[in-house]
Amino acid sequence: MKLFLCGDVMPGRGIDQIMPRPCNPALFEPHLRSALHYVDLAERRSGAIPRMVPFDYIWGDALEEINLCEPDFRIINLETSITADGTPALKGINYRMHPDNIGCITAAQIDCCVLANNHIADWGLTGLLDTVEVLERSSIATAGAGRDADAAARPAVLELTTGKRLLVFAFACPSSGVPVHWAAEARRPGVNFLEYFSKDMVEHIARNIGKWKLPDDLVFVSIHWGSNWGYDIPREHRDFAHCLLDGAGIDIIHGHSCHHRLAIEVHAGKPILYGCGDFINDYEGIGGYDTFRPDLTLGYFLDIGDPDHVLRGMQMTPFQLTKFRLNRPSHADATSLSDILDRECRRFGHRVHLAADDVLVLSW
Repeated sequence: MKLFLCGDVMPGRGIDQIMPRPCNPALFEPHLRSALHYVDLAERRSGAIPRMVPFDYIWGDALEEINLCEPDFRIINLETSITADGTPALKGINYRMHPDNIGCITAAQIDCCVLANNHIADWGLTGLLDTVEVLERSSIATAGAGRDADAAARPAVLELTTGKRLLVFAFACPSSGVPVHWAAEARRPGVNFLEYFSKDMVEHIARNIGKWKLPDDLVFVSIHWGSNWGYDIPREHRDFAHCLLDGAGIDIIHGHSCHHRLAIEVHAGKPILYGCGDFINDYEGIGGYDTFRPDLTLGYFLDIGDPDHVLRGMQMTPFQLTKFRLNRPSHADATSLSDILDRECRRFGHRVHLAADDVLVLSW
């Protein structure tokens, strides 16, 4: 099975404003009161950005690269509420995209949106429910949030014409800024909240997976965890990931929350992406963290073996966010990104090198 994965896709706020049907731009942030300010900040750095853009605009060069790789499934972490209504959560930063702009997700033929994150309920539970309904109407599977606790814990079931299935489970952790009151309950919508890492939690997750898994199913777990900046990987994250792979029947761990890329580990033949970084956002004009090169993003392409479900290969295609669009970067920037990821993966005895076509390749 071949998969395309990426980290946080955030088509709200400033990006929503350049699409055909933007939301009311009013914000409730401490320093900015209009989403149009984020467009202005990006234009000051990179030049004029078009308005009323076609829905595939934000994907830029990434669409061709994804299509060339012909993945069986395409999975993103959607960090934006899709709603024109709702009440802004009292958290300072609130992302939303107008439902009429859902074409920016369908344009990339996304199969599954992970919703277990710290922005999916930025416009209240009404906004969360609107998001689920819009994605359902668009035939896009979701994981990690829903109308109640059972729905939030339920996997997205993606099936190939051969009958081979991928089960996508998703969790949101408090360390990534997810409020505890966003946790889904028996009669209350919310996210699939992972409050702590423990042996008991691994067993709980394993039992839930067991309710859904058939013998040949590939099991994918997506986790929103950790802080926004820094390359450190908490020991509890690594230990928990190993326990999930060793004891819960999981084959792939897809981590996200950090705004830049983190190390990758292959444990017992199974990949752990500790942090995929942002893929699409409106941070272009915001400074202060340039040493992390948050403008450079990665699309991850995984080749998973059958029937053993071990990783056969992983390539990562680099892009640069410019004018709210993904563009192939210069060779120098691709080299820099490869060097950073190689440095971080060495802690696990793995290496990353830059291939001739400026694609990053993981070896382990």
